[in-house]
Amino acid sequence: MDTFVWDENFTTGLVNVDDQHQTLIASFNALSDALQHSNATGDEQALGQAYEHMLCYTLYHFAEEEQLMRECGLDARHVQTHSALHRQFVEQVATMWSARSALQQPAQSFVGFLAYWLGMHILGIDQAMARQMQGLAQGLTAEQAYAREAQLHDQGTQALIGMVGRLYHVLTVQNAELARSNALLEQRVVERTCELAHANARLEAYASTDALLKIANRGCFDVRIVDACASAQRRGQPLGLLIIDVDHFKRYNDSYGHPAGDGCLQAVARAVAQALPRSTDLLARYGGEEFVVILYDTDAAGTAVVAARVVAQVAALALPHRGSDVAPHVTVSVGTSAHQQVDKHAAVQLLAQADAALYQAKATGRNRWVAG
Repeated sequence: MDTFVWDENFTTGLVNVDDQHQTLIASFNALSDALQHSNATGDEQALGQAYEHMLCYTLYHFAEEEQLMRECGLDARHVQTHSALHRQFVEQVATMWSARSALQQPAQSFVGFLAYWLGMHILGIDQAMARQMQGLAQGLTAEQAYAREAQLHDQGTQALIGMVGRLYHVLTVQNAELARSNALLEQRVVERTCELAHANARLEAYASTDALLKIANRGCFDVRIVDACASAQRRGQPLGLLIIDVDHFKRYNDSYGHPAGDGCLQAVARAVAQALPRSTDLLARYGGEEFVVILYDTDAAGTAVVAARVVAQVAALALPHRGSDVAPHVTVSVGTSAHQQVDKHAAVQLLAQADAALYQAKATGRNRWVAG
């Protein structure tokens, strides 16, 4: 549906200008159709192309019109005013286009602005341009043609035209400021959302991390073991588990003090982490001096390899432990369990089997691993 219909009232008598005006109107109408089509189908690509075509042709027409005024030698005051209106239009179109998502009826508002502006522009300053060019052709000077054009309107009409022009300028400035304010507000919302997301991430990490050892805590493990079982069941993968206990840790605390005990646990946690084959495996503090490890996609044989590596890695620390009757240094006992096929009850079963194996490892001399 055509938004702007050409008639004889818009004819300036300047062939190139009139032809360009009709092409410009056609681009406005095409944009109107694209806006309505986009509202119905969501086709943003076609809408963007229609807008770019309209804007490019508008800039071309303005440049041609301004060049024509200079070549004809129109009064500089008219050329300056005319060119300023061109610039204001381009700025207003760009502002409204970027802010169209905030408009309640973007198609009606945007296309309505184009139609009203073009009508006012052609009937107003473009006709004034054409009459001044006719005056030059009749032998008037640029100043005389400009002065005659001013005399064609009574004071009331001149005042009204001036007021409309000033109102348009004020609205253009206000709309630009509103668009900038909206853009700034949107930017602040994005920034606050990112800050909130980062804060939530930090809070979540804090809530799931052991404060002393900087590894996952019991709460995190309880969630992850259920997720790991569900994932292994979906993918048909095995799942392994280790429960690790620092041998005679109470004696270590009694002999060296609690600060040293904290340092011992930190060293053991680092050693266990280094023994794990993948960064995706989960090491968590299970409670006190006990650790647990979830070994993803790991069968019984692979779980045994990791358990042996953990025992050896901790022993290699050679942390003195004068209260131990197992070795002169800190050692660990490890119970393992692994399921080749995982079901919904696997989490409880894996823990029970690994715990029983840990008990056996401690009962048979410690500083070793036992498979559950």
